[in-house]
Amino acid sequence: MARFHQLRVAAVEQLTDDSVALTFAVPPDLREDYRYTPGQHLALRRVVDGVEIRRTYSICSAAPAPRATGEPSTLRVGVRVVDGGAFSTYAHKEIAVGDELEVMTPAGRFTLDPAPGRYAAVVGGSGITPVLSIVTTLLEREPHATFCLIRSDRTAASTMFLEEVADLKDRWPDRFQLVMVLSREEQQAGLTSGRLDEERLASLLPALLTVPEVDGWFLCGPYGLVQGAERTLRSLGVDRRRIHEEIFHVDDAPTTTATVPVPEHSTVTVTLDGRSGTWPVQAGETLLDTVLRNRADAPFACKGGVCGTCRAFKVSGDVRMDRNFALEPEETEAGYVLACQSHPTTDKVELDFDR
Repeated sequence: MARFHQLRVAAVEQLTDDSVALTFAVPPDLREDYRYTPGQHLALRRVVDGVEIRRTYSICSAAPAPRATGEPSTLRVGVRVVDGGAFSTYAHKEIAVGDELEVMTPAGRFTLDPAPGRYAAVVGGSGITPVLSIVTTLLEREPHATFCLIRSDRTAASTMFLEEVADLKDRWPDRFQLVMVLSREEQQAGLTSGRLDEERLASLLPALLTVPEVDGWFLCGPYGLVQGAERTLRSLGVDRRRIHEEIFHVDDAPTTTATVPVPEHSTVTVTLDGRSGTWPVQAGETLLDTVLRNRADAPFACKGGVCGTCRAFKVSGDVRMDRNFALEPEETEAGYVLACQSHPTTDKVELDFDR
């Protein structure tokens, strides 16, 4: 089960005018708890005027080897300021070295276990953060792997982890390919300008590599970019099982409009951390809200259907999910749901958070 622990801030680095990297020191007795797979994220928590705020940020550093002892000693995440963002503004302006923050143990399934093969990613803005961890870990551990990164940013000055990505190109010039697209800047040497839309991707990707033969595609960034990239890949013959997605911004994403009868009275039975309970679902609330009224330790982070922290197995009954940007099709087919987006459509629903 995911757990929060107090971790000390070891470093605060200004990446761009509107983004920072936070490094947390992990004490020896917690290092196994914070061992992570490249691509996973951390949820950070703070309380403001009695209101709890949680936000998820991807780990950007290379993951420790499976058998490495005493690792990780640090965790590094990237934080970009969002207009009106309660946590990102705090991280950008107030967090200092020596502060202690509540940090959840790593979660997320937008991951890659290093293996030989050809891999590629299409990322936008802060979507580089988990992919930086993925590509660095892959190239360090697997000599028979290659990676092609296509990244889109507004300007060179707003590009997060610019030096780190350049360093990958210097270290592995024959195994790492980089294409940068700047949407708000005139073309410069080695760069292309303009929006990275479906039309441009459809011509760019086949010119870079044999698209259907790539073993894994990683798409990360705003909703429009990720969905457009997925449609392009499918049109170019890529198997859906080779496409992995993580969406960072979903303000423009649709919510289901399906009309499903909702029972007047419903109950949810939940198994969580080995204990079970049954509670009535109040009108209009999600199943996660019901659980949180009775179990404060229920796992969640974003409540937006994006991070997947609240994933649970549906043992019985039926639900309607408003949004799902975290679960792969095979997960939903297997019976998993996002509790933060689920509303009961039967009198009784049973969820298991422990599976």
